[in-house]
Amino acid sequence: MPLHRSQNNRMLGGVCGGIAHWLGWSPALVRILYVLISILSAAFPGTIVYIILWILMPKSPVY
Repeated sequence: MPLHRSQNNRMLGGVCGGIAHWLGWSPALVRILYVLISILSAAFPGTIVYIILWILMPKSPVY
């Protein structure tokens, strides 16, 4: 299954929801891990990575 941004499970851009679906994990777990990694990396790189993924990842088809 390809990596897509989530249409149904999104809080901002659907990036974490799409990654969670792709990995078969809970979206809440992916969001918590993203926030922790962002804080530990001084938040700025995590924000840039999220924005880049938001632009590059295609939207998932609506089921």
